[in-house]
Amino acid sequence: MVPVLIALVGALVYGAGDFLGGIASRRIAAVRVVAVSAVTGAIILVPLSIVIEAEWSPEAVLWGAASGAANSIAIALLYAALAVGPMSILSPLTAVLSAIVPVAAGVAMGEELSPLAIVGILLALIATVLVGLVRGEKAVQPKLRGLLLATGSGLAIGVVLILLDRAPDDSGLVPLLFNRATSGLLLTVVVVVLAFVGLRRGVALREGWRGGLLLAPLCGLFDLVANSLMLAALRTGELGVTSVVVALYPVGTVILAATVLKERLSPVQWAGLGLALVAVALLALG
Repeated sequence: MVPVLIALVGALVYGAGDFLGGIASRRIAAVRVVAVSAVTGAIILVPLSIVIEAEWSPEAVLWGAASGAANSIAIALLYAALAVGPMSILSPLTAVLSAIVPVAAGVAMGEELSPLAIVGILLALIATVLVGLVRGEKAVQPKLRGLLLATGSGLAIGVVLILLDRAPDDSGLVPLLFNRATSGLLLTVVVVVLAFVGLRRGVALREGWRGGLLLAPLCGLFDLVANSLMLAALRTGELGVTSVVVALYPVGTVILAATVLKERLSPVQWAGLGLALVAVALLALG
């Protein structure tokens, strides 16, 4: 039960970070938000990794850096997919795939799931789709390019979870440090290249870009807390169950959008929220 609850809190924090990231991305390019977020996380993790007792092994560094590289690919594909749209279909698709991959890997590595856990996993995947599904008056069908990008992003996010799960249990925050550092470095290179191209083309900065830059570090803080909780859940629980609960992160985003931005939830989203609670209860009991 404890790992499931830790993963659930992590998912809600992830959702809050995505909410802030969405607001920041209205003011500056999304890739810049993610780059600043990753760099912020790495900076915070440097002293924490020194203070908190951990074994600095080559395995911890390797798996952390590898997960950071995979995370960069996942984020790049995700924002490319969301740019193609429609977000209401591609975002839930990415979340579901990000859970299915670790579940399959966990089973392949010998994890045994109880009947309750299996039912909980299925309900959680359905809930993820329902919570993130927002239909406009004119439904837009996804293009093949968008579906492929979203699929690639979901698979890459699943790989990130698997790689972090492989890091030694006594490595503390070391894997996260190299995850954030690698991701921040790669994404910063992308931002610099895009900025250079933008200058050559005379592209002006968006209005309110300073506010976006101020929000981006806060996104990094939320992301760091969420990743720390996820790592703790992975070390105390099963890869498959943890990944499914973490994939419920759209719940946090939707709740904040409803409370802060006063966005109205559709009946389908309310059903998804209720189903998510049932799924978490079954996973905790299973």
